[in-house]
Amino acid sequence: MSMICVPIMVEEPGNALLDATLAQAKGADLVEFRVDLLFEDRDDEALQIRIARVLDLVKESPLPCIVTCRPHWEGGDYHGDDDQRIALYQALGTSDHPPAYIDVELTTYTRSKNIRQKINLAVDHPKQKRPVTTRLILSSHDFEGRPSDLTRKILAMNDEPACSVVKIAYRARSIRDNLEIFEILRDRQKPMIALCMGEFGLMSRVLAPKFGGLLTFASLRDEAMTAPGQPTIDELLGLYRFRSIKATTKIYGIIGWPVTQSMSPLVHNAGFEKIEWDGVYLPMPIAADPNDPEGSDASFKGTISELLNSNTLYFSGASVTIPHKERTLNIAGLDELDQPQSQSVLRIGAANTIKQDWIETDEAGIRHFGTSISNSDGLAIEQLMEKTIGNLTGTKTVIFGTGGAAKAAVSVLLRAGTDVWISSRSSKKTEVLISSLSHNDYLGTARALSTGDLKSIIADAYINCTPVGMTGGPDPDGLSIPIDDMPPLPPETVFFDTVYNPIETPMLKAAKERGYRTIDGVQMFVKQAEAQFELWTQQSAPPGLFDQLVRKKLASEQPSDSGPTKHQ
Repeated sequence: MSMICVPIMVEEPGNALLDATLAQAKGADLVEFRVDLLFEDRDDEALQIRIARVLDLVKESPLPCIVTCRPHWEGGDYHGDDDQRIALYQALGTSDHPPAYIDVELTTYTRSKNIRQKINLAVDHPKQKRPVTTRLILSSHDFEGRPSDLTRKILAMNDEPACSVVKIAYRARSIRDNLEIFEILRDRQKPMIALCMGEFGLMSRVLAPKFGGLLTFASLRDEAMTAPGQPTIDELLGLYRFRSIKATTKIYGIIGWPVTQSMSPLVHNAGFEKIEWDGVYLPMPIAADPNDPEGSDASFKGTISELLNSNTLYFSGASVTIPHKERTLNIAGLDELDQPQSQSVLRIGAANTIKQDWIETDEAGIRHFGTSISNSDGLAIEQLMEKTIGNLTGTKTVIFGTGGAAKAAVSVLLRAGTDVWISSRSSKKTEVLISSLSHNDYLGTARALSTGDLKSIIADAYINCTPVGMTGGPDPDGLSIPIDDMPPLPPETVFFDTVYNPIETPMLKAAKERGYRTIDGVQMFVKQAEAQFELWTQQSAPPGLFDQLVRKKLASEQPSDSGPTKHQ
């Protein structure tokens, strides 16, 4: 079973011990004392005094510990002499209260005959006359990217007799780097810690139990991380249900750019726990550059292909959000495109859901799979509109935006018999969207509408499908629909915002002040998430759970003055 280690940057031993006790209370298996600063050379403190401070820290630790004194040239804060670190390691390994592990960089270990001899004597060397419990972790870190000599480094660590644990960590360039980490873990020859750093590396940290990693690191609090991309222990154990992850666990995620603050992991993981589903849902960022659509297309296609075709990951589904909903239509190897569900996606021109089925069908255990896409945005919009307005046939709706959510809204409303006007900042995109709406089963009509012509249309509903008004978006304080410039409307008029953070966007607030009916983005988010959940698990989402979780989370992020939050 993979362990959870909480790293603690030690500046004052008393505070470090308090943090170690808190880590124990939160469920950590061990702590890593990063003594870089504590052990830093000081003019007024002799070497033996500094060694004694570290030894006392280890002795008093409430949990088994790793001791690391990381030099600055490998991402640490220690600037002193290697000979002094060697003296520390030797003292730790031979003390009466030794740590469980000592972490030494492969570069340090191989370049110094002195350290190799003394670490060998301290850590389970054949010539060691007394039994020892401390084990040596040989480690390699690269904060820029995957090292070109990664394979050579792993082989060197495996070949070193004194090395008990191999550790590699490097900054991921994309989530595809995680897949290589999983292959390395699967082929390990010794106990191994293998992690990707940075925002693309979370998957490797959470899925350590699935691939047999010795441990993963989790910070005690957000500001206490010792490497980029570390989750907190609360997130690891609570949000991602780390203790329940095993080799058979199915992998789901939210694909988009950015996805850091998405509420989808919160609701889906809670739903999986409630129905005891063997799955975990993770952020899966796929970078996109609006100035390089071809490069973004290639990045998305390559990443999705590797996720779908990994026979070890067990990737079973994903939610897709901005800006990849349209790109999802181009996934290679889609099945059942002649089915009504897939036809609906093709009609909309965007998908927000991927499902992949795995079936073990032969003696070799080869998993044959089928992949399908769908769009739960359209279903959510249609259900909410019918619940609020009633029969949609013959009604009028103005839609703002031309992205994936707008396409879903236009398609389902046209099929329901609603006449739709589309307004956006790009008349060209509006024209392209309207020209694609030529299906025979559309009962309504679609037209372009400029912002200046809003006064000429008295609609039953107005729907915002742009990111205007979204916390962390391009215009969080903006009015997505210019209500101030519109004529008085009947009180039963509906204003619908697909943005869910904040719950009450500036547009919804303005609509409520004028007495109009509103549909907030949380309702849409919950409806579409529940539909995805049911598609993946073949079970209904726990009633009311998703809505309760999202509203509670968003309310907790609101500052005391009830102003806009800082997180999307």
